[in-house]
Amino acid sequence: MVDAAFADPRMARHYDALDPDRSDLDVYAALVDELGARQVLDIGCGTGTFACLLARRGVQVIGVDPAAASVDLARAKPGAERVRWFVGETPSLPPMQVDLAVMTANVAQVFVDDRSWRETLAAAYERVRPGGHLVLETRVPAYRAWESWVREQTYAVAPAEGVAEAWQDLLEVAGDPEAPSRAAPLLVTFRGTMVLDAGERLESTSTLRFRSRGEVETSLADEGWTVDEVRDAPDRPGREWVFLARRGER
Repeated sequence: MVDAAFADPRMARHYDALDPDRSDLDVYAALVDELGARQVLDIGCGTGTFACLLARRGVQVIGVDPAAASVDLARAKPGAERVRWFVGETPSLPPMQVDLAVMTANVAQVFVDDRSWRETLAAAYERVRPGGHLVLETRVPAYRAWESWVREQTYAVAPAEGVAEAWQDLLEVAGDPEAPSRAAPLLVTFRGTMVLDAGERLESTSTLRFRSRGEVETSLADEGWTVDEVRDAPDRPGREWVFLARRGER
């Protein structure tokens, strides 16, 4: 199931306006340059902000996302004509060889079960050339980012054109934030609500998995990746891990 925030056209069309600051993508644009990547697979491309940014810089980009409504919005953006767009999951992609696969904006956390997570890592491995890289980010569980996902801290009046009000409600935290593990995963569920100017109320319930650094490193290694480095996100120190993994030979 894909969250309504991305799959429902009525909600997806407001996504960019409700989250206009995408300076978090600067880290990834810099990594594309650092790694010398000319072909990039954007896993969970959403509304295509990052894919189009790279395409306008001359990078060959493939964007994949299971939410058709979000991909439709991506196709209308400047630079979109230079991107190959796919609606679906990474394992369903045709054969290809890219220099770099990325999961920006905590895409890695939407895979709440081990099977879909490992299948995605394996599918990315098969589509990255030998010596190429996978870069992904995930929130540090100990920071407890979800504590701010409450109405008191997220409520906004007229946050975007056509939206009268919007907010989030934290619904459930299942698991131990101090010791998440495969046996006892840390799952956080929250609900996003927007009320349109016409009075229509729309809701999207999401669940994210917070993995420990060790969990991520182990799952990458199990699918053939070599973790070269784990960085601190420069714009969110202490809150995010950025994993740089390299494809070896199996």
